[in-house]
Amino acid sequence: MPTTTALPASPVSPPPSLPDARGRFGRFGGAFVPEILQPVLADVREAWEAAKADPEFQAEYRRLLRDYVGRPTPLTRCDRLTERLGGATIYAKREDLCHTGAHKINNAIGQVLLARRMGKERIIAETGAGQHGVATATACALFGIECVVYMGSEDIERQNLNVKRMRLLGAEVRPATSGSQTLKDATNEAFRDWVSNPTTTYYIIGSAIGPHPYPAMVRDLHRVIGEETRAQLKEQTGSETPDAVVACVGGGSNAIGIFAPYVGDADVRLVGVEASGEGLDGRHAATLSKGEPAVFHGTMTYLLQDADGQVEIAHSISAGLDYPGVGPEHAYLKDAGRVEYRTATDAEALDAVRLLSETEGIIPALETAHAIAVLESLAREIGAGGTLVFNCSGRGDKDMATISAHLFDDDSARLGASAAQPTEAG
Repeated sequence: MPTTTALPASPVSPPPSLPDARGRFGRFGGAFVPEILQPVLADVREAWEAAKADPEFQAEYRRLLRDYVGRPTPLTRCDRLTERLGGATIYAKREDLCHTGAHKINNAIGQVLLARRMGKERIIAETGAGQHGVATATACALFGIECVVYMGSEDIERQNLNVKRMRLLGAEVRPATSGSQTLKDATNEAFRDWVSNPTTTYYIIGSAIGPHPYPAMVRDLHRVIGEETRAQLKEQTGSETPDAVVACVGGGSNAIGIFAPYVGDADVRLVGVEASGEGLDGRHAATLSKGEPAVFHGTMTYLLQDADGQVEIAHSISAGLDYPGVGPEHAYLKDAGRVEYRTATDAEALDAVRLLSETEGIIPALETAHAIAVLESLAREIGAGGTLVFNCSGRGDKDMATISAHLFDDDSARLGASAAQPTEAG
């Protein structure tokens, strides 16, 4: 009979050695925020350290991951994809099968539990693709807490399904109308709200970004992804360690979650994939490839900047990857040479959506598709007999309007033109 992998003993322990006491990952990280938020962040740090050591908190979190989120998520061997691409055997870690359709719920549930523990009356969040907003609205509905989600006006248009989901769950969705009207601007608005309401409000940051303790806290809440992967690989292959682990990187939460339990395994290649949009010489969101160190949204990290040091507008076909910064731990891992960071264009991501859909019957999110886009080259580098895991971080329901506009509408136009051509009688 098939076996069922249990949840790891504790999804948020043991903590890695970084960050240090100041929240630094080498030269990156820290907490660069207005003075009014310093005591608020100190309270969050103190509450999080206490929660990690509290068996009751841990037990409730693990119960919710199992009974509400639906963990452990499967590790699916992708036989037809492997055959199509050649080379290493490919496995998908199925975070798309979490409740709400993406990995974001792991973090949202944990932080809402923490906010409730701290006695906060109101939750705010930022969202790009909408999955973190949906996950936060879901967790707030579960516990009956007021929820406000900031979202860029452009993202509201292209992720309208998720906006409707958030509103149905009882959240207020507030548009960010400045700048590029995307994730960066939604984050700016959320920080402004937090500064105005520091005592009653808890800010759930949705990725491994922001001031200390958020990058490490988000990592620790998502490391269950990698811990499960190790146990499931052991069951299926006899070894906990694959040849490589791949994940898309915007802010970087899904990637750091699956990478964290493997960082100490020097023989496991870790590969993050950024969005190169229309190309690295055009509009893109390849922060680690093209950015420079700077302070952004409360942390020292890599940032896309123009010649005058101003924040550049990031672009990606995926609303969750068009962020000009990146989590400070990713910045550290890049400089340390522990993680390889590659890029995939909009066109390559769309091709990857079609590839996984046709070979495995899994429609991935456009964010996830960036990781899928590098599988062919990586699988061939590793070779037959090797093992390759990619984090299937979200499902593509939310992106169907964008996918359809680029794939099906073009197909329909070609089919229509073909049908209009005269045919030879026969």
